[in-house]
Amino acid sequence: MPTALIRPASIPEVQAAVRSAPSGSRILARGRGTKPPLSTPPEGAVALDVSGLSGIVEYEPGEFTFTALAGTPIAEIAAALAEHGQFLPFDPPLVEAGATLGGTVAAGLSGPGRYRYGGVRDFILGVRCVDGAGEVVRTGGKVVKNAAGFDVSKLMVGSLGALGVLVELSFKVFPKPEAYASLRVPHPTLDDALATLHRLTSSQMDFFAIDLEPGPNGAHLWVRLGGLAPAFPDRLARLRELTGGGDILMDADDAACWRAAREFTWLPEDAALVKVPVTPGRIARLETELIGPSTGSRHGHPGLPVRRYSAGGQVAWIALQPAALDALDAALKGLDLSGLVVLGQPGAVRSARLGVRTGESFERRVKAALDPESRFVEV
Repeated sequence: MPTALIRPASIPEVQAAVRSAPSGSRILARGRGTKPPLSTPPEGAVALDVSGLSGIVEYEPGEFTFTALAGTPIAEIAAALAEHGQFLPFDPPLVEAGATLGGTVAAGLSGPGRYRYGGVRDFILGVRCVDGAGEVVRTGGKVVKNAAGFDVSKLMVGSLGALGVLVELSFKVFPKPEAYASLRVPHPTLDDALATLHRLTSSQMDFFAIDLEPGPNGAHLWVRLGGLAPAFPDRLARLRELTGGGDILMDADDAACWRAAREFTWLPEDAALVKVPVTPGRIARLETELIGPSTGSRHGHPGLPVRRYSAGGQVAWIALQPAALDALDAALKGLDLSGLVVLGQPGAVRSARLGVRTGESFERRVKAALDPESRFVEV
């Protein structure tokens, strides 16, 4: 258990909490705890619960920008944007679970829609954070056109709270598509699905999302379109020509499909969920490491992990039992890949980081500038 749990209700209280933390103690900021492996402080650390810093500070629909406190639930922001026909294009996950804006940025998480628009890093405009000395640091701004220079705001994406306590964030947003439609395309083998994936990503068509889901009897591709409803018949016909067929999903069926992807309802019970940045060309080798060339498991995995490749094959989501995390760690290191444990029981997850760590030297230099005394926990 953490030494203390502090719940500041304002930015000055966050500053005071950082400054008054016991000497030698470590601090880990957390929101609503929707990602336990990332938000559970180690023994003896101070948990800084910023969920009380909630609310939209400024929203300019005409400028397509907003500013909100870090503890604001994504669901609240999405509802406010929807009133003006706008949305968060990076398609944040775990919205229904209560994910907050600050936690989403700190974890660097984006949903299936990042294929079309880009990830959370592409939409953040500026942040205010509290550094290791308890001072408020502002980086970036609140408008789309900003001052030139090194964008420190983007360094906070995926920082996992190691660089400072996020307290306020500004984002740009986009108009929400009028309608959606999807195509589910079964394939007899993973190789067939990867070949279709290559055709899709090399085509001139505009896709909202493309996910690949391997299974014991082949693989499925899920392809989503967004835009004007009257254009869907022609677009779906062209899409079926590219893929060789498939089942069309509209309205509620389409929404349910991508809700499951975004909220991870496909996870087996008690499984840990690992995010692995990958490329389509490396999927086949990763699959071999995970399940073997034919059947069975490798590296000691108990059973076959459940996998879903999102964003056109740029992100692997791997669900497996916590006992298999060490084996996955070894497999990722062998492939020169990194992994982050996003979901799972904290007691069963020894380390949230798996595989190789890249950019560590640069990360140390930034931390030395913002947190020279290493007050903040490195997950």
